[in-house]
Amino acid sequence: MTETYFDGATAQPVHPAARDAYAAALSEGWAGPGRLYTLGRRSRMLLEAARQSAAASLGVSADEVTFTSSGTQAVHAGVLGVIAARSEPGPLVHSAVEHSSVLHAAQWHAARGGAVEVVPVDRLGRVDADPLAAVSGGDDASVLVVQSANHEVGTRQPVAAVAANAGGVPLVVDAAASLPWEPVPEGWSVLAASARKWGGLAGAGILVVRSGVRWRNPFPGEDSSIREAIGEVDVPAAVAAAASLRAVVAEREALSARMRGLTAMIREHIAAVIPEVELPGDPEDRLPHIVTFSCLGVDGEVLLTELNRAGFAVSSGSACASTRLRPSHVLQAMGVLSHGNVRVSLHRESTEAEVERFLEVLPGIVESIRRLAR
Repeated sequence: MTETYFDGATAQPVHPAARDAYAAALSEGWAGPGRLYTLGRRSRMLLEAARQSAAASLGVSADEVTFTSSGTQAVHAGVLGVIAARSEPGPLVHSAVEHSSVLHAAQWHAARGGAVEVVPVDRLGRVDADPLAAVSGGDDASVLVVQSANHEVGTRQPVAAVAANAGGVPLVVDAAASLPWEPVPEGWSVLAASARKWGGLAGAGILVVRSGVRWRNPFPGEDSSIREAIGEVDVPAAVAAAASLRAVVAEREALSARMRGLTAMIREHIAAVIPEVELPGDPEDRLPHIVTFSCLGVDGEVLLTELNRAGFAVSSGSACASTRLRPSHVLQAMGVLSHGNVRVSLHRESTEAEVERFLEVLPGIVESIRRLAR
């Protein structure tokens, strides 16, 4: 049986542009780009061209862009580097629905004596437009971390309004979930993303630190520049990341419209056909490719297993920790049903026929699980 991949929010299939660029760069970009010999200079030229391409796709300057080994590394370097640049660090403030990479950075900061404040969200998973007003010490915060859109339920965050109310506090935006589908609103200080979310390779991320934002190396080693602190990157992977980013930016308007139609079909059908189901997140102001639903009385891991047997690869529980059998911290922060939840996230090649087949088998699987649980 052919498996239908509905976990595009974790990783998109490798984009043809990434595959071609990676293959071409392997022969020229395998040497260390920091070396002075000819092979090193070739790698450095490829890396610089990739940086310029990524910058053009993001609408920033090339000297603001740094390639990393992952989206997680980009988040850690962005958040902790901004804090390290402060002579008297204040609280690290983040929303309650951030990706685990942000939560881990906050835990690391707290373990070293730093203060952490968590901004609550409403039932749709959205922070207030002035999140610093909701926490103690917000005016003295070292950094504010707010994702562009939620990776589990798709709810967009009011990034532009948050930036306008930040009062000079650097705003770090994890844009991994949204960057393949729409531009990030203006006003952010630091942007982090993962190439695997737009069809690049898993070993590449992007960190953008805007000019004028203070950053200092928070990791062991010398007080070096961002690129020196990150270390040498996989040049072919960076080239593939830039090529696929350029490709998805060119196609994302039409692709997002098609995905929005498919996820609307999923939401409407589930709400109409399956009893005692909750569809968390904003039904309109959301990413176009994500649908999460929670079925009362249904174990999420069991539902995932049965869907896999039916030929569908989906995510259950926390999108970044589903293998650890924990309730989703995102859904718990929203105050919605956090058990029996499944995230369906489409990718650029998902079809209406695949969605229709999914909707055909889903109600029967849910009813079967509920019947056995009685």
